[in-house]
Amino acid sequence: MTSLPPSPPPTDTAGTPSDGPDQPFRAFLVTGTGDALRAGVASLTLDDLPEGDVVVEVGWSAVNYKDGMVTRPGNRVARTVPLVPGVDLVGTVVASRAAAVPVGAEVVVHGYDLGVARHGGFARYARVPAEWVVRLPDGLSPRRAAALGTAGFTAALSLRRLEDHGLRPGDGPVLVTGASGGVGGMAVALCAARGYEVVASTGRTSERAYLTGLGAADVVGRDDLVVAPGRTLGPERWAGAIDCVGGPTLAAVLRTLRYGAAVAASGLTGGSSVETTVYPFIVRNAALLGVDTVATPIAERRSVWVEMAASFPGDVLDSLVEGEVGLDGLAPVLESILAGRVRGRMLVRPGG
Repeated sequence: MTSLPPSPPPTDTAGTPSDGPDQPFRAFLVTGTGDALRAGVASLTLDDLPEGDVVVEVGWSAVNYKDGMVTRPGNRVARTVPLVPGVDLVGTVVASRAAAVPVGAEVVVHGYDLGVARHGGFARYARVPAEWVVRLPDGLSPRRAAALGTAGFTAALSLRRLEDHGLRPGDGPVLVTGASGGVGGMAVALCAARGYEVVASTGRTSERAYLTGLGAADVVGRDDLVVAPGRTLGPERWAGAIDCVGGPTLAAVLRTLRYGAAVAASGLTGGSSVETTVYPFIVRNAALLGVDTVATPIAERRSVWVEMAASFPGDVLDSLVEGEVGLDGLAPVLESILAGRVRGRMLVRPGG
């Protein structure tokens, strides 16, 4: 395997890659078809990257559930193969056709087709459209930006949706389900930092100390959310909720929202089907707010990132990072996230 020298790829006077000899760089690549997928470190060149306006030297990425899914044989997440996974990337622009994204700028890219329909962040270099790029907000380091990534963005957008619905600190307890995971942990930390009374729900109640350290006022088990069989509605408990699980958990949350409250839902690790009735929506005036972070318009995406940079305490953000790996250590981490064994965030250093 040939390592790329530390200098950036050659550019012509327009700031686009030249037609000179390609230099190979390392990437974590999924190959094969259907039930015969393989994943491992491979060598690519700039010619292997898709078309786009901006070439980024990737300093950091992070492991998300979707990154594990695209390596699973028969998955319906990856829309092209070969594929470099990595739905998050943070790095430095080394070539650009876009005046708004100059060479040398530190940037964040996530969502859209990254890591599912075009090569993503698990490589030394990535090429992306300029309209997908977020400039790194002032005061936010690249490592902390990677720790936030899609997980932090999902948590922040979920809270924004709840606040747009009318939620405010002091209204009562806000429930976060799947709190031990990446999005859940971010949601606990963000809501607590913004002054909310947070109740963290997790299937791993041994994580109580970790979650209270993020700011949770209380930690409850998944079974504590279940409504007695035969009851259409449960007690009114939550002024708002961020659900990262879906399935029966989401159904239980809907039955126990306070009058006029809402749940922002972004996860489906607990299942994509929700068995409920219209009663929460009619009798309690409840709302179910879907949170999509893939196609979020770029103007709102950039606004949320500025907000995140100002809202997340740096020390709390650092505590959400479980560890760092290079490309050679990725495979077992991807297996672990699919098995639900990853707490918080695992960062990836493609050049490490």
